Amino acid sequence: LEVAAEMASLLPRGTLMRSSPRQRCAKLALTLREARPDLQTTPTALQDGRLAEMDFGHWEGQAWDALPAPALQAWTDDFLDHPPGGGESVRRFMARVRQALDEVRQTGPSDADQLWITHAGVIRAVQWMMRDDGLPQQASDWPRSTLAYGGRELVRLD
Repeated sequence: LEVAAEMASLLPRGTLMRSSPRQRCAKLALTLREARPDLQTTPTALQDGRLAEMDFGHWEGQAWDALPAPALQAWTDDFLDHPPGGGESVRRFMARVRQALDEVRQTGPSDADQLWITHAGVIRAVQWMMRDDGLPQQASDWPRSTLAYGGRELVRLD
């Protein structure tokens, strides 16, 4: 993997790595770990379910414009608590990402580098948490920034 080789050359020694258990993230994490044995992990951190993308239930794999307008409207009308596609509500998703972020803040040394191999939704949730302690009340509150496939985002926790 080209992305793994590039990341391996950029990461500081001893970086703590956590990964979503979803296949594309887990594969990248394992490839990185092989290339950089100095990367730190714990049994629960290498594949951390809290870093998985939001569960969209039966909407998974469908294009947004293919979803029925009434179903999308039901979600936007109750953005925090309606489980889109019967999956996970934004409130539940934000709670699990917050738990992972709080754990990093409480247990890790403030100067330790950490790498999360995760998804765009998790990155947006962290962006939200870094600027606001509450929850996004409506869909228009959700961060709009996007990353290209394989992109990276640096978030400073201080």
